Amino acid sequence: MFSTAAIVISLLCLMFFAYRGYSVLLLAPLMATLAVLLSGDIAMMMPIYTETFMSALGGYLLKFFPIFLLGALFGQLMADSGAASTIANWITRVLGERHAILTVVLACALLTYGGVSLFVVAFAIYPIARELFRAADIPKRLIPATIALGSFTFTMTALPGTPAIQNAIPIPYYGTNAFAAPGLGIIAAIIMFSVVWWWLNNRASKAKAAGEGYGAHNEDGEVSLDPVESTGAARDAMPFWLAIAPLVLVIGVNALFTYGIFPNVDLSYLNNEFPDLEVANQTGLWAIIIALLVSCAWLIVTCLNRWHNLQDTLNRGATGSMLPIFNTASEVGYGAVIASLAGFMIIRDTVLGIAPGNPLISEAVAMTTLAGITGSSSGGLSIALETLGSDYLQLAQQAGISPELMHRVAVIAAGGFDTLPHCGAVITLLSICRLTHRQSYLNIAMVTIAIPMLAVISIITLGTLFGSF
Repeated sequence: MFSTAAIVISLLCLMFFAYRGYSVLLLAPLMATLAVLLSGDIAMMMPIYTETFMSALGGYLLKFFPIFLLGALFGQLMADSGAASTIANWITRVLGERHAILTVVLACALLTYGGVSLFVVAFAIYPIARELFRAADIPKRLIPATIALGSFTFTMTALPGTPAIQNAIPIPYYGTNAFAAPGLGIIAAIIMFSVVWWWLNNRASKAKAAGEGYGAHNEDGEVSLDPVESTGAARDAMPFWLAIAPLVLVIGVNALFTYGIFPNVDLSYLNNEFPDLEVANQTGLWAIIIALLVSCAWLIVTCLNRWHNLQDTLNRGATGSMLPIFNTASEVGYGAVIASLAGFMIIRDTVLGIAPGNPLISEAVAMTTLAGITGSSSGGLSIALETLGSDYLQLAQQAGISPELMHRVAVIAAGGFDTLPHCGAVITLLSICRLTHRQSYLNIAMVTIAIPMLAVISIITLGTLFGSF
């Protein structure tokens, strides 16, 4: 019992200090050490760190480093080539300030679904959102929630084929691919998009009726309206077809290899060279890696005359992937240490015992709870699947539930409580918009927590009744 209390204390400390802004790179090993000390296993402290924590961290890097690296590189190429701003400006011209909220949501959604990092999207879209909201006299405090809808919700967790790391994490555990349960994913995306869009428009209408308006804000020194200008990329307008092509390639090439090439090629010969390789559990990751590689190469070649400093772009993209992956890998190492403690067995049995006979509910609770604790959907997913993935797969097989449905529920559930106030993405978004939690967080929570959880409940119900589709 005391070992369980040690885990809870460690988790609470992790949440508290993460909210205060301390790096997970420091917190994860320190809080893991605290849990070990409070459990009374002092002699095991160093072996657990070197053999358990670091092994889990290294294992995660081996699995997912290429996706983090290529995703960050692709996002930087999109930003510095001017493609991201071209797409955002095109949507702005088509829809205009009369549909300011929809314009911002679609611009963010198109970029994130195409593989651009949500942080890159937030920086690129905020100046456009600021001008649109000011022209439409919509409160600035609604900008973070609007960007969050397009970046942190349905394009990150629900739409089939999204190259977001959250959608890739379950692949090696469940033997699935990025298009798992596409029908249910689309339904969840529609729920999130339509309900949140209604909510934001309702908030804007009420603010207008109350005479609130955009509000008075000190915006001196904020990022330029032209995000390309700040990157040093070429400033001449890029054709829209050229800007959108890399996003189409990410999804198209991914689908081609997932459904066209890998299923029709006999790869069993690979086991002669790599006897421990489970080919079926890796092809989904391989498809995403190839898609991102092709899209990066396309951007480099087709934009040769647009690069101000290609070497700098490539270097910043590569180094930009380091912090996200090591943060998440450190959280995985923390989870592995927690899972090795005696008290975790009580927690494990409690979680697995939720809704006996329907592991979807238990899985959703585990994913969203750990995502909330870590303040990261990818971190929560990774910890939960590293410690409980095999258990959930076995329970799903016993209950006749497809791995594809388990995959989609896990990903969407992880996109729920991950945006609690201590979430790094929320803190970054608010800092970009120069707003506070007090001004904007309640709307962010409605957009990224309450309504996504409604979507989770809906697809669990549909999946239980009709199976995966």
